[in-house]
Amino acid sequence: MKKAIKTRSSVTTARETVLPEVETYLAAVPEPARSTLQNVRAVIQSVAPPGSTEALGYGIPTFRYKGALVAYAAFKAHCSFFPMSASLIEEFAEDLKDYSLSKGTIRFPVDRPLPPKLIKKLVKARVAQNEKKNAR
Repeated sequence: MKKAIKTRSSVTTARETVLPEVETYLAAVPEPARSTLQNVRAVIQSVAPPGSTEALGYGIPTFRYKGALVAYAAFKAHCSFFPMSASLIEEFAEDLKDYSLSKGTIRFPVDRPLPPKLIKKLVKARVAQNEKKNAR
């Protein structure tokens, strides 16, 4: 019997059943970071447009919509949100002033996650960027 091969087309939408590899990633994250990431993920899913997909990219949970959308991850001393756009970090600099930033990363303590309202603003702005980029 031939072994089934998972292809890119088998990625489920963000609003459908989640991929086992994302669940496996989250299950391997120790608490309290796991709960923090699950909350971040739920907020992303709540605003991700139909047609968005979720899979592991570069070893971390990544949402795609007309290209890379956003990603999130846990590390030893913090969690990170990746808006996949340095210009978004600049655009939301005032909202992000209390967080550790780099060109494409927003780092936050496990016990002080990004507010859901801010995550939603970042995801919606990223969707708009990708739609504009793909309209050309």
